[in-house]
Amino acid sequence: MDEELIGIGAFAARARLSAKALRLYDRLGLLAPAHVDEASGYRYYRPGQAGQARLVALLRRLDMPLATIAEVIAAEGAEAADLLAAYWADVEARVAGQRTLAEYLRGRLSGRNREMYEKFVIETVDVPAQVVITESRHTLADELPTWIGASLGRLEAAARECGGVTGAPFVVYHSEVSMESDGPAESCVPVADEAAARAWAERRGRAWETTVRVEPAVRLACTRITKAQVAHPQILAAFEAVEQWLAREGLEAAGPCREVYFADWEAAGSEDPVCDVAFPVR
Repeated sequence: MDEELIGIGAFAARARLSAKALRLYDRLGLLAPAHVDEASGYRYYRPGQAGQARLVALLRRLDMPLATIAEVIAAEGAEAADLLAAYWADVEARVAGQRTLAEYLRGRLSGRNREMYEKFVIETVDVPAQVVITESRHTLADELPTWIGASLGRLEAAARECGGVTGAPFVVYHSEVSMESDGPAESCVPVADEAAARAWAERRGRAWETTVRVEPAVRLACTRITKAQVAHPQILAAFEAVEQWLAREGLEAAGPCREVYFADWEAAGSEDPVCDVAFPVR
């Protein structure tokens, strides 16, 4: 046997890890022994593997997924550092979102949510019947913003074949979208030519779950929010404010809630109004 190989006990002491951790890393494919005795199953390591063992242990302390750890230890130098930086940027973004959600929930639990609701101005608007082309998807909350932008972009491009866009695009939530519930959500773009829209849908078939329908005339109870307020969980307060207003006014929701995007999202600043949070009412 190679004299440079040392047993798992000695290697564990050198790497400042337990033998149990080393066996786990081997099982997960993150750090394989240099040699395994066929008869006894005893593991042997090279002393130079201690650095990699410590790196795996440190990366696991960052709650890094195993697949990402494997990518980092397989990379070299700047590439490995870039992979770590990208992972940590995602962690910080997630924690920032969780911090905002915690603040929102503190407001609800302490009763300060009433103050939040009072900041929203609620009004009703009548929307005439309109032909819409739509795209539906089952999606969780973390995927929702990306899908909304992409789906509305596809539909607005398709509207050129359907007589053009005739109203503000909107997204209908047919069921709850959260990290536990995946909707579905439906992106809708009003268009001018129903016959052309149905021909377009026929050509598309089942791609992207596209449909054409006539959206009936509806009265909406809605509140206008800024681009910053569209982010989760701030937008939840807007939906709840409208629901609270409906209860006070003795009105009843007549269909699923929606977001109506009336402004150019890319051109808008964080404090610019971009969206109406709305419920159909009767």
